[in-house]
Order: sequence, then C-alpha cells, then structure tokens
Amino acid sequence: MKVDVYTLNAFAKDGSGGNPAGVVLDAGSLNAAEMQRTAKEIGYSETAFVEKSILADYKIRYFTPASEVDLCGHATVAAFYLLRFLGLAADGTYSVETQAGILEVSLNHGGDVYLAQALPRFADILPREEIAASLGISTEELAGELPIQIVSTGLRDILVPVGSRELLFGIQPDFTAITAISEKYKVIGYHLFTLDTPDAAAECRNFAPLYGIPEESATGTSNGALLCYLYKYGQLSILQARHAVFRQGYAMNCPSEIKGTLSLGDHGEITRVQAGGIAAGIGRRSIVI
Repeated sequence: MKVDVYTLNAFAKDGSGGNPAGVVLDAGSLNAAEMQRTAKEIGYSETAFVEKSILADYKIRYFTPASEVDLCGHATVAAFYLLRFLGLAADGTYSVETQAGILEVSLNHGGDVYLAQALPRFADILPREEIAASLGISTEELAGELPIQIVSTGLRDILVPVGSRELLFGIQPDFTAITAISEKYKVIGYHLFTLDTPDAAAECRNFAPLYGIPEESATGTSNGALLCYLYKYGQLSILQARHAVFRQGYAMNCPSEIKGTLSLGDHGEITRVQAGGIAAGIGRRSIVI
C-alpha cells in the first residue's frame, strides 16, 4: 500500500529549525497498524493522521515511531498549517476530535496556528534526587524552590526546573533511567526548563525515550503545561501569561519558538490554554507500507 505523507517543520523560528512532523490527509482508510507502520517509516517524533469526524470538524490520530499517543501539539500545528496552505481551511476556529478530547484549533491572520489544550491538571511532586540522578546532575543544580511536578494539559509530563541555560545545554540524560521513571509515573517524558534565557519565558529541552523520542526540538503540549505551571507558581505576571514565548531545540541546532497564551477568569483562575506557532518547509513523500 502506498501512503502520501506531507512533511513540515512546526514551530519553526524565522522559517528555519522547528520540529518535523508527518501529516497524512484523508487517513480514514488506514487502520491503526497501517498508521503505526507509516509513522515508523517516516521516523519523525510524531505523524498526524487527519480523518473525517462525526463529532467535530476533523479527527486526528497521532503516532510516534513506537506507539499511538493521545495528542501532539506540534503535529497539530503542522496539520492545520498544511490545510490552510492547500486551501482546505480558512482563518477561523475549528473543532478537532482527539483521544485527549475535542479541542479547538484557531488559524489567525498572522499565519499562526493555535491549539487550545485541556485545562491543567497538577499531579504528583516528585523526589528531586531521583530526577536529578537520571540527568547526571546534583539536586543543587536544579532551580531554587520550584518543584519537579507532573503537569498535564492533555499529556502528562514531568516538568523539571534547571538553574541555568549553560547547565541545561550541558545535560547528558540517562535515557534508560528516564524510560524507567516515565513508566513508573505513567508520563510521556521530561520537560526541562530554565528561566535563565533571553527574550523568552523559558528555554526548554524535552526527553521522551519511552515513546521512541530521545529528544524533541519543539513540544506544544509540554509548553502549554509549562505555561500553566509558571503562572501557578508566580513566575509570570498576568500580562506575561497572556503572551508568552518558549525557546526549544537550540541544544539540537533546531531553533524553535512556541507561543503560549492563557485566558483567566475574574479570580485569576485559568480558563483556557493555547499554544501555537507557524510551520515551514512543506514537502511530500510517498512511502510503501
């Protein structure tokens, strides 16, 4: 069977870098095993399979090279950027059926694609010693009093504060240990961040070896969770939380920019979480599975 796969770099910074994703349109004729084989053949961290939906405007399933996941921010950005580029979607807001629920995607006049994520769920605070050891650093090299915590806006990640940008870039992760810890706590992986960065809310690295992704250059869901975490712990003002930018992928020479925004209620509570950006480098491949 031949499958046509579009390729794009989501969250590209100034047209370069970003995180590559595969996108398959009209994927309703494929079963899960065929989607999995396609994603493995493409080899990107995630491939999005766009189908018709009876519940929403679109349905999207997401596969890593190893398994299906409930949601992927950068692959969603890639899919909707492609739909607009091909003239299949105009600026506006669309509903998307995913395994993380029915979510909203907005295409704005500036070219950005924003995914509205689930409201944040703050779960366990984890032992600093356990996480630091898996990263080959000491607990003193973690950032201040900020907790290491599992947070989800659709996918569970361990958010890990690191003391400096230099330290963040120098970390050599123990992927075997991270895989075991990810299994133990039922998370996708680690999202490391430092507040020691220019012109951004945070600089990040993301490790998800349990799902066949040693390191990812741009992660929409993880940065959505991080935006909520930083707001909860007083690291962002209300104004900053409405217009935040996250840098990722610089340690991989794949510079990426993820934009985030929170909507807040009358008492400062989070009522909406969005993460978005652009895509670049549209290509097309035909593969046989």
